[in-house]
Amino acid sequence: MDIVKEVLEKQQKDLQKYKPITVEKPLEPTVDIGHLLVSDPNYFDEEQLKADREQYVLDVTRDNVQLLINSVWELPTERVEESIVAKLPGPRTVLPRARKLPVPKPLTKWQEFAQAKGIKKRTRDKKVYDEVLEKWVPTYGYQRFKAEKERDWVLDVPQNDPYRDMFKEKRDLRIERVAKNEVARMKNIARAKKIATPRTGFVGPDSASAKQLITASNVVKASTASVGVFQESLPNEKQARGIGVKELIPGEKRKKKASTLTGEKRRNIEIVNKVLNKKPKIDIERAISLQKAEARAAREAADDDGGDDGERRKKGGKKSKGFSRKKPKGGQGKRNHSKRSVGRKRR
Repeated sequence: MDIVKEVLEKQQKDLQKYKPITVEKPLEPTVDIGHLLVSDPNYFDEEQLKADREQYVLDVTRDNVQLLINSVWELPTERVEESIVAKLPGPRTVLPRARKLPVPKPLTKWQEFAQAKGIKKRTRDKKVYDEVLEKWVPTYGYQRFKAEKERDWVLDVPQNDPYRDMFKEKRDLRIERVAKNEVARMKNIARAKKIATPRTGFVGPDSASAKQLITASNVVKASTASVGVFQESLPNEKQARGIGVKELIPGEKRKKKASTLTGEKRRNIEIVNKVLNKKPKIDIERAISLQKAEARAAREAADDDGGDDGERRKKGGKKSKGFSRKKPKGGQGKRNHSKRSVGRKRR
């Protein structure tokens, strides 16, 4: 009996770990299965929340998730590759958008023209048969360029200009065509952003304005030896005007800047600080060279004094022990006739 009682008690404890799937609440939560969303309008129990906050929040979350799972299992199910799948209905809760609605892409100039004329876009073939190469070549892409290079390996040169480079002209035309397409693309972007562009093409921020061009022309005209006195004026030529223009043109008198009391005081203080805080500049290399020169002069003076003492001692009949800068004379020693000299005889 004790064994049966222990087994029953153990089973009862195991059952207490798993809560029932039925959840009862004072107010029925709203379940939106389309969004897998549960909205619980019930109030929190303040006593349980203060007693054990983590456990209380965990129990409330478990109950709401159980309600959501019960609603999912009430949906019709089907088996897909050994898996049971439930088909969710459409959402009922309207959620706000994280971003604004996408704006339709503006039409290009050609698309507007084609839409007005009723021109429909035709599908292009990816490859066409080339009778010269006798094979199928792509209609666009880098493979098309390779095919053209293989086909046009030789070009006709006009008779009147035999040194004309036809390959260079063909390459320049291709570069010009690419640049033209780029200008058209920039025009489409500017038109979509409602930016006014001139008829000559798209002008970027690096382009000079009319005022800047007039100023540059006046500066160039005055940048001569005669300061532009003998330069002819162009028809309808305008003179540059504005602040700082006369300072750019050579020969013009610069206007004296208006000085204020505060600015003058600040400049005077800077000059005084510069004079008072001025430190002597130390040239290390020059000091070293001067030191070497002084040491060299001292040695030479000492050598001269030693040579004079030696001459005086030599005149007195004693052998000079001082250092002499004169070259010693040879042949003053006695020669031993019995000893044979080795080597070349010195004359």
